[in-house]
Amino acid sequence: MLGPPYNHTVENPATFFLVGIPGLRSSRLGLAISLSAMYTIALLGNTLIMTVICMDSTLQEPMYCFLWILAAVDIVMASSVVPKMVSIFCSGDGSISFNACFAQMYFVHAATAVETGLLLAMAFDRYVAICKPLHYKRILTPKVMLVVSVTIAFRAIMFMTPLSWMLSHLPFCGSNVVLHSYCEHMAVAKLACADAMPSSLYSLIASSIIVGSDVVFIAASYTLILRAVFNLSSKNAQRKALSTCGSHAGVMALYYLLGMASIYVAWLGQDTVPLHTQVLLADLYLIFPPTLNPIIYGLRTKHVRERIRSLLMYCLFDHSTQGV
Repeated sequence: MLGPPYNHTVENPATFFLVGIPGLRSSRLGLAISLSAMYTIALLGNTLIMTVICMDSTLQEPMYCFLWILAAVDIVMASSVVPKMVSIFCSGDGSISFNACFAQMYFVHAATAVETGLLLAMAFDRYVAICKPLHYKRILTPKVMLVVSVTIAFRAIMFMTPLSWMLSHLPFCGSNVVLHSYCEHMAVAKLACADAMPSSLYSLIASSIIVGSDVVFIAASYTLILRAVFNLSSKNAQRKALSTCGSHAGVMALYYLLGMASIYVAWLGQDTVPLHTQVLLADLYLIFPPTLNPIIYGLRTKHVRERIRSLLMYCLFDHSTQGV
């Protein structure tokens, strides 16, 4: 039971105020510069990858389709929070409307749910490519790709819609100051005048199930991949496969470690972990992946790297020639 219905005669605040990272006021300029740099890298890198994949007909394999979607999700995830964070750290303007706060929360958490699903899909793609190369095109058909993509998006929507509904229907009659740099679920839930435990418990359980199941399947995929790699006769082929899989696994490990630390510290470490550390963990969880993904999944992929180099050479030298 979720308890008795709430009294909706309470008028919710028109605006929330985000404080940024509590306790780090002296570091605001440095944080703003760092965030701006990472956001610029994320925007340019992901946009470049999306452009190259769209323009080049040879990059239409399942791996590159997943990479295109991942780049788009990374842009959405970073753009949902970073511009407002930079505004807070530069000018101190932390005001955000009630509806905009919940819209930001929805997009941020839905994007993270989509991202973890895409990482699982990309791990499965690598498993099929390395362990079953002769059946690659038969297994990962365009129809299968569409079903996987829709399922990932549907899972994220099914996760976030009940959470947003439960939290947005709570009465907010007290403080409207959010001790965070974006509208993170737990930080906003603490401001409710009624019991927010049902929505918080739902968030914890759903996140644990989604992330936990994805991590298990990703780990299984890479275990099978490593087994196949070590059976290769060519040492050079082993080295190349291990380099690619190692960088992918490293980014995934960073993503999931930051995510799980952020979730469980907010739940279990509220009284022991400083608040600025909790907020910083949550911020890094949203900013690091969009910055690193285009470098690890894009620039370290030979075909994408070559196409990006060709595109940049064409844009730079063709325009300079036309100018002459």
